[in-house]
Amino acid sequence: MQSARAEVILMVETLTAEELDSLPVGVIQLDRDGTVLQYNETESALARTSRADVIGRDFFNEVAPCTAVRDFQGRFQDGVARRELDVTFDYQFRFRDDRTKDVSVSMSYRPESDTVWVVVERP
Repeated sequence: MQSARAEVILMVETLTAEELDSLPVGVIQLDRDGTVLQYNETESALARTSRADVIGRDFFNEVAPCTAVRDFQGRFQDGVARRELDVTFDYQFRFRDDRTKDVSVSMSYRPESDTVWVVVERP
């Protein structure tokens, strides 16, 4: 049985914004520079960050600076450079209000859109 995260990765390019919002996992679409293109309602609620404050901003430096590390941003950059990325790893988000949250992150490069989809699943 696949996790919700794995199922989302398989179909994410075909979903509408409304369908992305209805998913039980956080979904973020980044362009090759790390700019946020889409940010679903689930991620917005769990991160306590308004979608309006996130779209168009640099994910690694402005939205989630705790991800500007080799284990996260480095994997993203390597995958974008190779135009091939399909990785899942455990990570701990550190929020600006001092909260932490252990998550499982999947990143998948999509050549059809030249973007990376990030799916965040909270245990």
